[in-house]
Amino acid sequence: MPLYKIIHKKLEFVKEQPFKYEREIQSLVETNLYTVFGLQFVRGEFQIGSLRIDTLAYDNESKAFVIIEYKKGANFSVIDQGMSYLGLMLNNKAEFILEYNERCNASLKREDVDWSQSKVIFISPSFTTFQLESINFKNLTIELWEVRRYSNNTIRFDQHKPASSIASIKTVYKKNEFVEKISREVKTYTEDHHLTIAQPNIAELYYRFKELVLTISSDIQVKPMKKYISFRSKTNITDVVILKKTIKIFINIPKGKLDDPKKLARDVSAIGHWGNGDYEIIISNDDNLEYIISLVRQSYKINNQ
Repeated sequence: MPLYKIIHKKLEFVKEQPFKYEREIQSLVETNLYTVFGLQFVRGEFQIGSLRIDTLAYDNESKAFVIIEYKKGANFSVIDQGMSYLGLMLNNKAEFILEYNERCNASLKREDVDWSQSKVIFISPSFTTFQLESINFKNLTIELWEVRRYSNNTIRFDQHKPASSIASIKTVYKKNEFVEKISREVKTYTEDHHLTIAQPNIAELYYRFKELVLTISSDIQVKPMKKYISFRSKTNITDVVILKKTIKIFINIPKGKLDDPKKLARDVSAIGHWGNGDYEIIISNDDNLEYIISLVRQSYKINNQ
């Protein structure tokens, strides 16, 4: 869709300013890695064996490594390259951990990493129809992000979501031991994955909650994790744990900062829990849903100041 700027109540077309080199995209992303993707930068140009990783990042929320690759041309296979990078990671876990510890002055251990949430992100100014269709597999942990630069110093990142996620990647690579190994260890987590245990009324309640949260702002994204579903803008504003008969909602606001006249939220700052934030609300119906959304709105405001 064309981009316009308003000048004296009139719309003026903003021209796209294409990237000349992949390195331009890489430098931009690495400098703003947390702002755009919520990831920690580890290093660029990470060489292992015959493969070179453009950007190695770490997701502190999922406790998993993320490989980022930048492409300007259309002649590359998303599946083949993505699987190669995932295989490289799983076969060289010690090297990835060593690189993280040395670059980030940390003491990460192998058991601290959730290898099942490893993923590869491809960033490009455009993708072909074939590339977009190739991510429509339920167990393929590959993301495609389109980046555009405009003449008014504006940058836009858009993630391409799978059109459907029914078929398994193993149906394409039948009896392939390499693919079988990756599929056993690396998993994709979706909303459907979390909702499988929920009774129909709880699933319906979740979708109603999701609908209302997304009306708070267009920049809120849904990010299914291994143990919960997060709703984030700059950072997580609320997280949801789906149970059979109830939903746990975590409000990402520090203890003492939540304005909760009805006292619905429980202080869990000193209790272990999966979601982010110091407050938990458990619901089984929509009686207080509008009120709960007002609490989530507080979290959005606090976390986007």
